[in-house]
Amino acid sequence: MHMDTATRLAPSPSPATTARGGIVLAAVTKRYADGNVAVDAIDLRIEAGTYCCLLGPSGCGKTTMLRMIAGHETPSDGAILIDGDNVVGKSPAERGTAMMFQNYALFPHLSVRENVAFAMRTRGVEKKKRLAEADKVIEQVQLGALAERLPSQLSGGQQQRVALARAIIMRPKVLLLDEPLSALDEFLRLQMRGELRGMQRELGITFIHVTHTQLEAIAVADQVVVMEKGRIAQSASPYEIYARPRTEYVAHFIGGQNVLRGTVTQSATAVVRLQGPQGSTFVLPLEGPAPAPGQAIAFAVRRDRISLAPAPEQAEPGINAVRGRVRELEYQGIYMKVTLSLAEANAPAFVAYVEEHAFFRQPVQVGQSVFCEWASEEAHALAA
Repeated sequence: MHMDTATRLAPSPSPATTARGGIVLAAVTKRYADGNVAVDAIDLRIEAGTYCCLLGPSGCGKTTMLRMIAGHETPSDGAILIDGDNVVGKSPAERGTAMMFQNYALFPHLSVRENVAFAMRTRGVEKKKRLAEADKVIEQVQLGALAERLPSQLSGGQQQRVALARAIIMRPKVLLLDEPLSALDEFLRLQMRGELRGMQRELGITFIHVTHTQLEAIAVADQVVVMEKGRIAQSASPYEIYARPRTEYVAHFIGGQNVLRGTVTQSATAVVRLQGPQGSTFVLPLEGPAPAPGQAIAFAVRRDRISLAPAPEQAEPGINAVRGRVRELEYQGIYMKVTLSLAEANAPAFVAYVEEHAFFRQPVQVGQSVFCEWASEEAHALAA
């Protein structure tokens, strides 16, 4: 194991903090017998008491990471530290983790109270004590009136709360949630993600939540880890992930961004000037070393930072503008989603989120030619 890396990444002890469940993954790899590498030399730090979401498409390695932290999979290489202790080879109980499964895995013949108390029963806690503790946790998840019901007599949201109560009754350092909201309808999903976030704040323990839903991750997390083919594409706050994606992959996966390209024509002290495929001129803030003239750069512009204006057929777009033709209009309540086809050959669709009042003051129609414009500070370059 890479214990030198583990030592380097291990959190420093701090007597002032009471939060538990700080996690460090140091060069963690999971390789299967068929040669498939599910997780490839991951380094990741999750501070104690954090709500962290592992986000990515199917097959990106997020569930494998979760299972390795839980102790249900063993890494092929690397170290997993919880509160500074390497827990590789230890059982879930020894490492202080609990897992809430996607299908809830409730015992159909046991009541809510008995389901919640089951973990304490397997550890030999006497009946009176475990049922009393179960009642406390059941009250925490607001199911006190339903304690004697069977799982079949509960709604999907109520079953999820039972599964959550059963996971937290042993007061783990880390609670691991595998797609916890995927089986719920949209209304209940919105309600339950708020309840999960509130529960995490109340308990003060680390939550690690696997999801493939971008808005779910952004809504609940302190830290979002975007996965790509077994590697971490970006780990940052929800704001940074959404507003300042680091790579083209993250920008496309998270959504909310348009990705454009240009060739550097000039780098000044504070800005970079690019030429687009159809002669458009783009200006971006300079971040880091100045790129060389002729270098190709991809950059992102947020969809909600774009303004639209009718484009006369002979007019040329100005700086930080492209010409497009309206392809679709979707009313989203607080904004209109306007999807455009750009004039540039083979360009992907370009999307603008136009604030509701602004759109209806100057509406555009499907098929209409428009200019899409943005301020220079609303664009940022993407890593290669």
